[in-house]
Amino acid sequence: MELLIALLLILSIVLLIGYLSSAGFKGKVGESKVKVSGGLWLPSSIYHPIHDLTLPTPRGSTQIDHVYVSKYGVFVVETKNYQGWIFGSENQKQWTQVIYGDKFKLPNPLRQNYGHVRAVQSVLNLEPEIIHSVVVFVGDSKFKTPMPPNVTKGRKFAKYIKSFKKVVLSEQDVKAILKQLQSGSLKKGRETNRQHIQNVKANKSGKLKTDICPRCGSKLTLRTAKKGPNAGNQFWGCTSFPNCRFTRNT
Repeated sequence: MELLIALLLILSIVLLIGYLSSAGFKGKVGESKVKVSGGLWLPSSIYHPIHDLTLPTPRGSTQIDHVYVSKYGVFVVETKNYQGWIFGSENQKQWTQVIYGDKFKLPNPLRQNYGHVRAVQSVLNLEPEIIHSVVVFVGDSKFKTPMPPNVTKGRKFAKYIKSFKKVVLSEQDVKAILKQLQSGSLKKGRETNRQHIQNVKANKSGKLKTDICPRCGSKLTLRTAKKGPNAGNQFWGCTSFPNCRFTRNT
């Protein structure tokens, strides 16, 4: 019995160490740091945050770490929790992390966040210049190549966001945008996370089911708009309408 308990304890410790060193855990830690930092340096009366936002897309779904909505624009923030030296440029497909002499490749976070910005733009239908991409690195990392102004370290992401001074949205616009993002997002929880992971894997394998609603899992059917500015245009609509109002352009 004592041997069994000892083995279970060792197994638990090994599993815990594995989880604490996993990319998923590090990502959550990084997101938490940015969330706290944003709360300290971006007044919530001006910069309205939405954290851990999952939006449906034509290729399944996309998860966005943070969105800050203000009268100065909509800021889509991608968080990266890395150590070591970071090498990269705006147009490179992959960047390089060097730590303890070892080199590792990581996806260009600007390209990653471009997809997030497109998803937000699709929901809001705003002018592109109103939505801004921001990348923030947390952790003990250092840029070893020149980075664009919107690639930041630590709390400097807040300084970058606050550098936008021109008012482009009214208070009514801000309220409407917050409502649109919240109503257009997928419900937070394990099921949404599980479905998103499946979508990512399906995208990589080329087996994504494009005829399935990413919001509720029902079938999509081809419909024609009967009124409004898009009257006569076809679109994909969820068969669970009106309970689910997901649509996708053809």
